[in-house]
Amino acid sequence: MSGPFDLTGRLAVVTGANRGIGFGIATALADAGADIIAVSSRIPDSGSEIEAEVRARGREFRAVRCDLADADAVAALGAELRTSDVDILVNNAGTILRAPAAEHPMEWFERVLRINLTSQFALAQAVGGRMLERGRGKIVFTASLLSFQGGINVPGYAAAKSGLTGVVKALSNEWAGRGVNVNAIAPGYIATDNTQALRDDPERSRAILDRIPAGRWGEASDLGGAAVFLSSRASDYVDGVVLPVDGGWLGR
Repeated sequence: MSGPFDLTGRLAVVTGANRGIGFGIATALADAGADIIAVSSRIPDSGSEIEAEVRARGREFRAVRCDLADADAVAALGAELRTSDVDILVNNAGTILRAPAAEHPMEWFERVLRINLTSQFALAQAVGGRMLERGRGKIVFTASLLSFQGGINVPGYAAAKSGLTGVVKALSNEWAGRGVNVNAIAPGYIATDNTQALRDDPERSRAILDRIPAGRWGEASDLGGAAVFLSSRASDYVDGVVLPVDGGWLGR
């Protein structure tokens, strides 16, 4: 008998899987047995590093290119995924644009919300609708420490990631009793492209490290265990949770 964390035979969609946190999550899900549809705005049709990693684990792989800032493209992707009987949706893709709030261009604010919040809900609505018809499914959002805090120079990002916590709870209230679990992971400070500017700033990097009890920046692979848990039968009675994976940051 397979264990509660076994994802063999499951189909997982991971947005933003071409690099960073999405790459780490997609790899972990493949390790647990899931086949992967990797969604990214720049992923090649074949030959990507994530494809090599997934296929090396003996799993099926498909790449789908989609610009999550384009509402029509997101709607088309949602319609396509509805026909694929997706078992797991990891809504991970996102962007961040930095400028002080008083000078933050409105187009930046709106773009970040489109990619990090509106498109996330649209995909959850499309894929989740099919999951409800089947009576089972797992949806995992990538939230943030800024789902709990305001951050500095990233008002659009903070607004979007705070909004995701509300989406998670709203969907859970409606879908938990119908076999679809909706939760989120809140990564701490992870060494990815999105945090490169912080890591390149000696003062900010030191201030951040001094506050992390674990004493290091996280790696994308650190998110894998939480993603597998929230995607598996082990979390069948877990709904509406935003799970921090932050090296102890929020407990400080």
